[in-house]
Amino acid sequence: MHDSERERIFAEWLAGHKGILFKVVHAYAFEHADRQDLFQEVAVQVWRSVDAFRGDSSVPTWMYRVALNTAMAWTRKEGRHQRGKEPFEWTEGLLTTESAEGHDPRVEWLYQQIAQLKDVDRSVALLLLDGFSYKDIAAIVGLTESNVGVKINRIKSALAGRREEGNQS
Repeated sequence: MHDSERERIFAEWLAGHKGILFKVVHAYAFEHADRQDLFQEVAVQVWRSVDAFRGDSSVPTWMYRVALNTAMAWTRKEGRHQRGKEPFEWTEGLLTTESAEGHDPRVEWLYQQIAQLKDVDRSVALLLLDGFSYKDIAAIVGLTESNVGVKINRIKSALAGRREEGNQS
């Protein structure tokens, strides 16, 4: 593939699906500088992987897979991003989409809770929120459909319990 074709495809995918990248970055990086670094890392991986896309899945599914794998690898690097496990600090200029999601306290609470999940569970939660089927989630994360269902039920139960705890305080 020629560079001009790769550039066209990458620009088209990024314009149409950057929300996917924002969601993954938002769930895996918690400080402004880390979010910028991770977004750049994910974008570079998508760019490098354009030639590898075979069309076996949809572009959003494929981009999620690249973004999640990149984010999980990024968090494992020498434990340097462990400070990201701390609560969010909402400041101006955070990497966000143009939507009002960042202003809804329920969405902020949900991202805080998702951030505390293990990597695979975090990925499953993000994909579920984005409307992916159990089959697609299983393919992206590398689990069976039944295992995805079990994880989703456990995640929902855990989040409901945390919500109840929050309402009691």
